[in-house]
Amino acid sequence: MTNAAIEKSTGHQPRARIALAAALASGPSHAYLFRGPRGAGKAAVARAFAAEILAAEAADPDDVRRRALIDPSPHPDLVWLSPRGAQHMVEEVRERVIRAASYRPFEGEKRVFVVEAAETMRDESQNALLKTLEEPPGFVHLILLTAEPSALLETIASRCQPIDFAPLPPQVVEASLDSHAPADERAAAARLSAGDLDRARFLLTDSGRALRAATHELGRAIEGGSPDTQRESASAEAPSIAPPAWRQLLAAAESEGEEAEATTRALLEDEAQAGVKRSAKDVADEAKRAARRRRTEVLDLALELGAAWYRDLAATAAGATEVVYNRDCLAELESSAAGLDPSRPRQAAELVQDTRRRLDLNVSEELALEALAFRLAAVLP
Repeated sequence: MTNAAIEKSTGHQPRARIALAAALASGPSHAYLFRGPRGAGKAAVARAFAAEILAAEAADPDDVRRRALIDPSPHPDLVWLSPRGAQHMVEEVRERVIRAASYRPFEGEKRVFVVEAAETMRDESQNALLKTLEEPPGFVHLILLTAEPSALLETIASRCQPIDFAPLPPQVVEASLDSHAPADERAAAARLSAGDLDRARFLLTDSGRALRAATHELGRAIEGGSPDTQRESASAEAPSIAPPAWRQLLAAAESEGEEAEATTRALLEDEAQAGVKRSAKDVADEAKRAARRRRTEVLDLALELGAAWYRDLAATAAGATEVVYNRDCLAELESSAAGLDPSRPRQAAELVQDTRRRLDLNVSEELALEALAFRLAAVLP
């Protein structure tokens, strides 16, 4: 038996590599929970692990591995379930996992079911899956992937063997980014990604760059002395007034949410035309959930980037520029940090993090951001 694909996919996840190699040597468990941050490589490792499970007793293991490693896989005994929008559809979990798990393998001796973003299963889906986890057929192996293990029911998590994934090191993320982006910008995206390769790639898109610019604008506005600083931009026809910086963050999040809603709606409508049973209300509700989820994700990312900006400002004021995340903005940071007490931007970063926690409690986003702007103005003269 070869574990080449697992060795490659777990190159920066030694704990996962050791645990999975041991599992293959002794015989894999019926259920696993791959838990760790987004972008840490859980999906690639799950595909490699599933390929080894399927190949273990196959007549032609190399062919089984080849087909199982293709994305999407044509192997009939590998079922991969990804959420179409903000959540897994209850019907899909029931049909493609729970009911399908009762069928014997089409080939070989094993069937593997992978549920990506398992935290997006509703409680109804998780409770329905519980019986399959408790009493699975001997030929069934389930792999749940999650970036938010706390969102899973304890009864689900306790019946799975945990495999932990750590954030990718910044240098690994940076090496995987588009080489066409400037080196300093790649370095900044890697350090701001918190080990999430997908996030780093997003920060190098037009939308990601706009989001970073909005968070930096918030910092400039506060440093300029007013939370509602408005700047005029010259136009060939007429001058325009930019909205307060905190409103730009809301607008960026709203735009990303609208794009997610449109994409999800189109995907679900295509599936409905292909024969998947969904009512117009189901499609609309799922698209709206996708919009809310993406809007919340982007707004939280914006605040995280804002906290990182003030962290960098404090580091620069303290003369520790080597630990700055925003490597492509070092000159601006040095200019803003001249003569600044490092404790002030550190306090500003804490205020931003406090606002992130407040938004977790479903307070008004607009009021929370406006309040943040005034609180920041009080600590950054």
